[in-house]
Amino acid sequence: MTAPRTVLLTGAAGGLGTLMRELLPAHGYALRLFDVRPVTGAPDAIVADLADREALRAAVRGVDAVLHLAAISLESSFERILRANIEGTYHLYEAARAEGVRRVVFASSNHAVGFTPRPPGGPRVAPGDLIRVDAPRRPDTYYGLSKCFGEDLAQLYWDQYGVETVSVRIGSCFRAPTSVRMLSVWMSPEDGARLFHAALTAEGVGHTVVYGSSANTRVWWDLGPARALGYEPRDDSERFAADLIAEQGELDPRNPDHRHLGGHFVTRPPMWPH
Repeated sequence: MTAPRTVLLTGAAGGLGTLMRELLPAHGYALRLFDVRPVTGAPDAIVADLADREALRAAVRGVDAVLHLAAISLESSFERILRANIEGTYHLYEAARAEGVRRVVFASSNHAVGFTPRPPGGPRVAPGDLIRVDAPRRPDTYYGLSKCFGEDLAQLYWDQYGVETVSVRIGSCFRAPTSVRMLSVWMSPEDGARLFHAALTAEGVGHTVVYGSSANTRVWWDLGPARALGYEPRDDSERFAADLIAEQGELDPRNPDHRHLGGHFVTRPPMWPH
């Protein structure tokens, strides 16, 4: 498919949304912004909750695709996760279906498989040991559980209604990694924009699940499905490795935070502050 002209960006005021607001227009997109909070510097952004079905449907109307980033992005009570991440994502898909939008890119998370053991070996993982997208889902939090739901919802809306989705199991998308673990799952903002662009434009995706990271020397998962969409990552976290290891030390396989893909989410997940 040709590059969508207009994309609804939900979660536009969040950390990842802010980065994509800056980077995606260079890939040829006009962004329609949606968030429960005002978006700095964007007075025309739609400020509404995902529970507001009328506002959400109006936001979806006429767009070519949706990049769905809106969510509680850390752990919270089940009730809050249910409302924001589970019911909110359902409302988004219902609006897309009703308005005839045929492509969604869903921000899933590595925490959908957070209890998966990290690959064995040293810094560079053998190709045969990389974690695949068909690994059993093992969520590490209610947050991770909500991403499992989102992936299943995307599959349902493809099978039943023909709404295509690429579910991107994002690692950590920041300007720079902040931990030794993050050296393996880091996605530079620029690579994030490249991956979302590929997910928005690839042909015949049906429902496709991919991992989202840069081409890190220490990568833990298989980027093959993302590359099959046309994604060409250009960055590598290795340039940050020496300083982080000097400060924090290498990963310790005896530490459960280091043994699992989800890191400290498996033992002491950071709580949503709002």
